[in-house]
Amino acid sequence: MTTTARLTKSDLDQFTGTEHWYRHALKRNVLYTDGVQHVADAGGAHWLLDQIALSQRYVCQVAREPFQVGKLAVRADQSATLTCEDGNGKQVRSREIRFTDFPLEEITLWFTNNVIYLPSEH
Repeated sequence: MTTTARLTKSDLDQFTGTEHWYRHALKRNVLYTDGVQHVADAGGAHWLLDQIALSQRYVCQVAREPFQVGKLAVRADQSATLTCEDGNGKQVRSREIRFTDFPLEEITLWFTNNVIYLPSEH
């Protein structure tokens, strides 16, 4: 069994706030919550956090948005699309992922005030 087999959609419903804050290893001013830590560990998705955090530094059109909605949509062939929206449904950026073993068909993460969190943690 791989580590990515442990994450289920129902797991995410249990996160309604956070007790701990985690600091991103590469972009130290970016924090994330217990729920996002669970996604990263159980879903093998530390790379996803990297994409969101590093976009704040290297992708100007993303960094300009004070509230961001990150959506990962995984296709049956294990390719995916990662999009960033402005919170009003306007797509700011899209990136194709050639391969991922992320176990869910989709996930949404929010980013604001230098914090990545699950919508249920708002």
